[in-house]
Amino acid sequence: MFGDIMGMMGKLKETQQKIEETKKRKDTVLVDEQSNDGLLKVTLTANRKIKSIEIDESLLQDKEQLEDYLILTLNKAIEKATNVNEAELGAVAKDGMPNILGMDMFK
Repeated sequence: MFGDIMGMMGKLKETQQKIEETKKRKDTVLVDEQSNDGLLKVTLTANRKIKSIEIDESLLQDKEQLEDYLILTLNKAIEKATNVNEAELGAVAKDGMPNILGMDMFK
């Protein structure tokens, strides 16, 4: 019985380490998004940190339009980055979870 518990604890510790490594790696995974017409482009990491924003000159003439573009495009990029983030962490967690009866959280 104690061998099983020790094995599970070891597996959980290994999974925790993999999760931390995955979090660090996601700083290098880039997610690109752009407005429908391509006038605004943003790049985020999978950890949802903005890396770059490219704004076409034509958008600088209309403050309200630029704000709308930023909101829409950033929200789409954040949603994409969140999906990548959750998929990455979910895969590591699912792979590393010990098989405990009644604990099929990731199925």
